[in-house]
Amino acid sequence: MLKQIDAVIDEIVTQVRRPDDTLSEYVKKLLNAMDFEVPYSAAAIMQRLGIKSRETLRKNYLDPALKMGLVIRTIPDKPNSKNQRYIKK
Repeated sequence: MLKQIDAVIDEIVTQVRRPDDTLSEYVKKLLNAMDFEVPYSAAAIMQRLGIKSRETLRKNYLDPALKMGLVIRTIPDKPNSKNQRYIKK
């Protein structure tokens, strides 16, 4: 229960810091497809979004979200690791 409250508070703080109109439609879709603090592999995210190209995922979805700090890598020093996961912040 406390995790859910914390997640909601984090979401509110994040929304206050950045209006939704500054986010691309791709980033909005990515954030809607992910749950807070849950690690997702690239394949899992692609399945949730219904896309087939890793390059599309990286260029349109992950890179912008990572640059904005909305998503983080579980292994930041190895971005190409096969064990890499992404977490919504």
